[in-house]
Amino acid sequence: MTTSDTVISVENVSKSYLLGHNSLGREQYTALRDVLARNTRTLFRKTRDMLTGRPIVQGDEIEEFWALKDVSFEINRGDRVGVIGKNGAGKSTLLKILSRITEPTRGRIKITGRVASLLEVGTGFHPELSGRENIFLNGSILGMSRREIQKKFDEIVAFAEVEKFLDTPVKRYSSGMYVRLAFAVAAHLEPEVLIVDEVLAVGDAQFQKKCLGKMEEVSSKEGRTVLFVSHNMGAVRGLCSNALWLENGVVKKFGPAGSVVGEYLDMGTGGNDFNSSAISSGDKFCFRKVIVRDSDDRETRIIKPGESFAIELHYTAKERLERPFFWVDVIGPYGHLFGASMIFDNLNPSFIEGDGVIACRFSNVTLLPQTYSITLRARGSNGVDILAPTIAGAAVFQVSGTAEEYGMLGELANQSLDHDTPMIVPYQWIYGDGSTAVPAWQLKNSKTNVINEKRM
Repeated sequence: MTTSDTVISVENVSKSYLLGHNSLGREQYTALRDVLARNTRTLFRKTRDMLTGRPIVQGDEIEEFWALKDVSFEINRGDRVGVIGKNGAGKSTLLKILSRITEPTRGRIKITGRVASLLEVGTGFHPELSGRENIFLNGSILGMSRREIQKKFDEIVAFAEVEKFLDTPVKRYSSGMYVRLAFAVAAHLEPEVLIVDEVLAVGDAQFQKKCLGKMEEVSSKEGRTVLFVSHNMGAVRGLCSNALWLENGVVKKFGPAGSVVGEYLDMGTGGNDFNSSAISSGDKFCFRKVIVRDSDDRETRIIKPGESFAIELHYTAKERLERPFFWVDVIGPYGHLFGASMIFDNLNPSFIEGDGVIACRFSNVTLLPQTYSITLRARGSNGVDILAPTIAGAAVFQVSGTAEEYGMLGELANQSLDHDTPMIVPYQWIYGDGSTAVPAWQLKNSKTNVINEKRM
């Protein structure tokens, strides 16, 4: 049952598509009469579909495919909801229905307010019009007056960073420029609901971070609702308050982003299949699998606050390799955080041969509750020869916990924990009167008692 705060209500929504298959060529021998009969039936079906207004599907065999099946959920005003799931799970279909691009086969949707969508590069833009003209065109489509658009115009241009190309037809824009302007328009023209698909991945890392910050701002400060589709679990967990997990067209789980993303990663749907014969292979060497282990040496995808963890690399050297170099990088939501490299420490093994395992354990690293991935590299004895292609996202793990578990006492700590800087290092505040203060989380993690001299 919807409430006054409900902005999006989806009730038993399903969407089916008709898929056409051509059976010709499947059989080694087909009689001419069978071909003529099949073509006659196909022509009759297409003519009937055209006259009745149904979609015309190519092929002589028709299959009904359900992209969504009985999907139901409610989203309240100001919520930031991440939509996650594997490719083909139905995420884009759901967003197209919510954006009124296509209609559901059955079910009911109720949306309160204006909807701005950014589903693919160039959504809502006319390629022959300039950036300036497209800003006014999009605003008009959203139902805004010219005065309202002019009020936001300078903010849009500044955010998109396309001042020099404002009067250039957008067909000459790069994909990154296209997305920058499209997102700026969608976010600044005050829709009640902002829908963003994986299209942000086209932009550079700095712009992606800028967009995530803007989505958080329009939700928390302006009370607008955001739906965000991404395969970047760190971004989903950092930005979104809730997550909707779709699997094979049905809702697998809907709830707090932290728990839904954690379960999604734990089920192995967010990473590689580590049971495969090789996840990266060269002529002489291959990585077979990667395992994350907790402080008790148990295989895991969930790390506790302040817990040490190990990254275990399973490999096969197809011949004897002298003094190879390994290194691992830990990647946070916004980029590289830290790593361990034998290039720097010169601790590479004297040789490797056959199947083997090498692990690196990290200790005393305070990672905040977010999602992290691991990048692997392997080089030959000269540090240059690539033994196997670099693996980005070789494994994914999540750090759990609340602000209280870290000893963080700030009133707003829990609200900021998911999307603050991923890693914190020891520090102290020095006030104008010379007094100092050390955060409680450092005292909790310290082996010695430290007196915290607070400002009077």
